[in-house]
Amino acid sequence: MFMKAMGKTARKNNAEVAVICHNIRSAYNIGSIFRTADGAGVKKIFLTGYSPTPPHSGIIKSALGAELTVKWEKALKITPLIVRLKKDGYEVVAIEQNERSEPLDQFRLRRKTCLVLGNEVRGLSKKIFSKCDRILEIPMRGKKESLNVSVAFGIAAYSIIKN
Repeated sequence: MFMKAMGKTARKNNAEVAVICHNIRSAYNIGSIFRTADGAGVKKIFLTGYSPTPPHSGIIKSALGAELTVKWEKALKITPLIVRLKKDGYEVVAIEQNERSEPLDQFRLRRKTCLVLGNEVRGLSKKIFSKCDRILEIPMRGKKESLNVSVAFGIAAYSIIKN
């Protein structure tokens, strides 16, 4: 179902949101993340590892032009990128289920924040978790233990920008 926003609403604060897509294999998921990022006002997408990059037919098909409106950068290695973002004042937050994870609804956006998304099957590694400031999880109430990565990003992005 296609949804169109009725108007723009301002964020309650001036915090910037960025996202790292690490080793996401589906170009359609990347395109969907671009489209949602555009709607949520994300400042930049970082595509790391083997995540596909524009121009790619799958990204173009699902992003519907958002790959042209949201800034993006390719970085092969995620660790130096996380170090750079932290030096630039970003809080780096993984979206994943983990023994360290906190409920998403308890997170309050107060400063520049970069969300980290991982592979559709394997998620993120322990090494990446160790580099993140926090790990947030979306509560699952059904029998499945995970969501599609682009759906999880949409929930997380809109949840944190409303605060």
